[in-house]
Amino acid sequence: MRFWQLTPPLLVGQLDISRATSLIAAIGSSDMNAFAAEVLELFGDAVALSQCTVFAYESSNRPRTMSVAGHRGSNYLREIAETYARRFYALDGNQHVIAAAVQRRPGSLLTLHQQASTDIAHEAYRVGCYQTPNVSDRIGLLLQPAGDIWLSVNLYRDKGHGNFQPKEIAQVELLAPLIANAAKQHYALNGHRQANVGQLMLARVQRACPALSKRELDVLRGVLEGRTVHEIADLIGVTASSVKTYQKRAYHRLGISTQRELFALCLVPAQS
Repeated sequence: MRFWQLTPPLLVGQLDISRATSLIAAIGSSDMNAFAAEVLELFGDAVALSQCTVFAYESSNRPRTMSVAGHRGSNYLREIAETYARRFYALDGNQHVIAAAVQRRPGSLLTLHQQASTDIAHEAYRVGCYQTPNVSDRIGLLLQPAGDIWLSVNLYRDKGHGNFQPKEIAQVELLAPLIANAAKQHYALNGHRQANVGQLMLARVQRACPALSKRELDVLRGVLEGRTVHEIADLIGVTASSVKTYQKRAYHRLGISTQRELFALCLVPAQS
């Protein structure tokens, strides 16, 4: 696993204008998978990508799947993406990149994060998100459009093509600024439209207590969405007793003891 920053943006190389135009046209599309599909088209045969996913990480919530596309069909890939978002996102190396950059000025840099199947020690994560969809390598384009929001545009290689080679990584670097800025605008137009009430309420809780862990936030999100302990456990891949432990810890951090107090906290007006 490795990551590196692109600054200033690379300006040397060739670009297919028709494909770039199609990417721009997909910004804000009502077809949620159109954006990821156009990212794949933009690279064409030069990099031999098998799939693309776009995630939004908001206020330390588990990620939301913004767009998916690939050769195995969007429904199949969305299931893989949702499994990642429910169970494995905290194990992703990009979380270390995000954690290390919390003091960085939003929007100032674009980071590329490469994570191969062999970099993943956690067996269930490796099997569920790499081996099952036949992925050998991934490069994520990470950008921070706002202080509590990160976007990740993930580019995947099929095992049949092996890992990314230097010439292919150079092509990703060339197109990364265009894709990142398009993703930023796509999120501005479509991201908040997809957000639900539970996510918006959870963002307020997280602002009230930044010390909440990712799992504590996952459990609180389930509570705010009206889910039972067992439903939350199934959703995030832990035991029911673990859910109760995370909920108890979260309530203690927030200085509350009941679900009613949690909802009341979400209704407190934000400080200007």
